[in-house]
Amino acid sequence: MASRPERLLRGGDSPLSASFLELFFDLAFVLALSQLATHLLHDLTLAGALRTAVLLTGVWWIWVPTTWFADWYDPESPAVRWLLVGSALGSLLIGVAIPQALDGRGLLFAGAYVSVHIARGVVTAVGLRGHPRQIRTLRILCWFSVSAVPWLAGGFLPQWRVPLWLLALALDLTGPRLRWPTPGMGRTRREELHLAGEHFAERYQQIMIIALGELVLVAGLSYAGTDLHFPQTVAFLLVFATAVLIGLLYVTPAGQRLGPAIERADPARLGVITGYLHLVMIAGLVVTAVGAELSIAHPMETGDTTAVLVILSGPTLFLAGRILFSAAIHRRLSWPRVAALFVLAAAAAVLRLPLLVVSAVATGVALLVVVLDHAGIGSYRHRSGA
Repeated sequence: MASRPERLLRGGDSPLSASFLELFFDLAFVLALSQLATHLLHDLTLAGALRTAVLLTGVWWIWVPTTWFADWYDPESPAVRWLLVGSALGSLLIGVAIPQALDGRGLLFAGAYVSVHIARGVVTAVGLRGHPRQIRTLRILCWFSVSAVPWLAGGFLPQWRVPLWLLALALDLTGPRLRWPTPGMGRTRREELHLAGEHFAERYQQIMIIALGELVLVAGLSYAGTDLHFPQTVAFLLVFATAVLIGLLYVTPAGQRLGPAIERADPARLGVITGYLHLVMIAGLVVTAVGAELSIAHPMETGDTTAVLVILSGPTLFLAGRILFSAAIHRRLSWPRVAALFVLAAAAAVLRLPLLVVSAVATGVALLVVVLDHAGIGSYRHRSGA
């Protein structure tokens, strides 16, 4: 019979598919992503974009460590189930706080973030006492305990909030890349960071569907609020087409090969780097949702620089993350995708046309990349389409 700590860990016979509570946890991010898009829409400046990026990174770094946690521990364990429920609640509270996270609700945002990470570390450390895996949990808990100081200090000090939260995020994001070196405990061994490739790849696909769902939801709500005239209908259809094309760009083919790649790779490298790169792609989808609202609401308005940049920056961000994603998995570049980045950048610099036309350019570039990918143009023969 397995010991109590052993029962907490994911066994070799545990199903690799996502559990119901993992999917339930993902639902909290529907609110968070919607709030982030609204936050950016109401502050379309460089400073506003940077502030939204800070909040998005905090939201994302709830999802990534919780997904690692669900990969390492038995999803049928009562402790794991309750921690996933608590993580979902914490994520919802973060979503509630986002509109005023840099004003009156900073402590709610920081407190929910810190509580999720500290609770997870404390419960698993206690549950694993006497087991060799406890040391891994203690290292991670130490790092989150240190970053909790600037997180909570920023919650209490609005004037210092952004720099303090940037410091906290720097600690949280660099910890796993360095394998959480801790005085007296050293670094986590690479074999302790093993991730089940099939499970992890499925989880990334699921959160990308959530993000794409937010884009489709924004498009539908924006279109429903118009008079349904022809330009608005075309703008809506272009956004829908962009969502489909982005989905195709993600899943074919590197997104489908993520599982075997994680199994073969050093998890301290690929397991962590894919978390960073998915943040870039998720950011691209958030910005695309903002651009969708602008283009559907005002399709025939000649776009100013800001509106044009927003509409084209979303697909550009996603494509940049997708290119780096393929490079991380296969160490190869798709030249059509790289060329598409330059096309989108050039279009952002020169286009001063109605937003409907700008949206059509973004959709057209995405369509061309998908077609070239499908034809295998610009890919390496032994790793076609990487």
